[in-house]
Formats: sequence, structure tokens, C-alpha cells
Amino acid sequence: TNPAFKEVLSRIESHEDCRNLPMISFLILPMQRVTRLPLLMDTICQKTPKDSAKYENCKQALKEVSKVHSSVLTEIFLLDFNALGRSHIKGQKCDFLALQPFPLVSSSRWLVKRGELTAYVEDTGLFSKRTSKQQVYFFLFNDVLIITKKK
Repeated sequence: TNPAFKEVLSRIESHEDCRNLPMISFLILPMQRVTRLPLLMDTICQKTPKDSAKYENCKQALKEVSKVHSSVLTEIFLLDFNALGRSHIKGQKCDFLALQPFPLVSSSRWLVKRGELTAYVEDTGLFSKRTSKQQVYFFLFNDVLIITKKK
């Protein structure tokens, strides 16, 4: 909302060193690098001969990079979830779809976050592609994520 900040930001973004890229591209860049690291490491492992002494180091590096990648994505998900606030569903019926039935109530399971999100669903037909919005509810427990739709 500060006009002086907007003016300075506009001047910086138009500088030749920034190649006319908006500020958001610089904020997203580290995240893009984190998501590419496991792919790069996997490619390096595939190109490393399996009988080489470096192969085990490569596999270990892939494992560690994947852990970092996973924890970063988890933190980002939780930050986004916190930004949404809490959404309460009281007295409403929810149908849960799972590949296998599992006990939802457990002494070792607790609710971390819950909230409402808008999911963009792509419907690809033979000649067209359509995107529709759908309200979904996320319930993040310590060991499972449940995505539901309100009926």
C-alpha cells in the first residue's frame, strides 16, 4: 500500500540486471531449486556406474536431498494452511474415501490443522480442456492427510 515502496520496486524490476523479472520470480526461485534437486540427483545416480565407489555416495546424497525436499514441502504446506485460518465443520456429514479402510480415531493420531481450500480441477475432454473450482476441506493429522468435499 506504500506508494514509495511500489515506485522503488518498479524501478528495481525494470533494471537490466533483473531482466524485467517481477519480484515474485526471485522469491520463487529458491523453491524451484529445492524441487529440482532430487531430480538432478536422481539423474546423476542413473548416470553413475553401479559398480563405482561413488554410486553409494550418490544414493546417500539422493536420500538426503529427498529428505530436505520433503521437509521443505511439508513446511510450505503447513505455512499455507496456517494462512488459511481454521474452518469448522460442525454437524455436517462428511464422506471419507480411502483405498483401504483405516481407523480414523486412534490414540496415536491427532489433528494438526484443518481448513477449507479451493482446488482447481482440470477436465480434459477430447477437444477441450476445462478448469473448474471446487471447495475442499483438508484435515491434516500427524500421520495422514484427508481431503473431503462437503455434501
